[in-house]
Amino acid sequence: MFRDVSSCNTYNYGDALYWDARYVEEGGSFDWYQRYSSLRPFVRNYIPTSSRVLMVGCGNAVMSEDMVADGYEDIMNIDISSVAIDMMKRKYEHIPQLKYMQMDVRDMSVFPDESFEGVIDKGTLDSLMCGNDAPISAAQMLGEVSRLLKPGGIYLLITYGDPTVRMPHLIRPVYNWKVNLYIIPRPGFQRPEGCSSSIKSYLEPIPITEKGLLPAEFVLEDPDCHFIYLEH
Repeated sequence: MFRDVSSCNTYNYGDALYWDARYVEEGGSFDWYQRYSSLRPFVRNYIPTSSRVLMVGCGNAVMSEDMVADGYEDIMNIDISSVAIDMMKRKYEHIPQLKYMQMDVRDMSVFPDESFEGVIDKGTLDSLMCGNDAPISAAQMLGEVSRLLKPGGIYLLITYGDPTVRMPHLIRPVYNWKVNLYIIPRPGFQRPEGCSSSIKSYLEPIPITEKGLLPAEFVLEDPDCHFIYLEH
């Protein structure tokens, strides 16, 4: 498998030092890719509010806060950046449903097997794919995700990676995952006039080939869309 450079630049997104420096400089909060309001139909449809959820690469996003406001009861948030985790611990110390730990997703051995009903990843796998030894890092992370999911659990992956670069990592026999694919436009995308697409259409899974790829005739409405993979 080749290193995925589709959404990478000169920054090393897989490096804790990069993220520590970034969070020190920026502060505040920021949600990568999509806000919870856009992802809510997928989250609520596949992950019950009573589930114990693991949010990998939480950063300084407000998605977990929004999920608690929507009824989720137990969300463990992890990030490689100690700066981000310390910041979020202070911010949410009054919300018992939110817990924060500094951790590398490639080694989550502090958690026993089958600890979570749901794992949510909004850009973390993408970050690893921009780092050194990308295929090895991806395999380590996904192996840990697979280990931590309870039987029937859900891994919700939001990514810029299309099936040609993500499916080879997700369909390894060792995970035994069934994968559903969805595609949603980036925030602020304006459909061309006369386009008949609707919000409902984004909630319908995309048919994929036997090899896990998009059909040859499939046309992306938004070239900069986000792909949602649901592994279960």
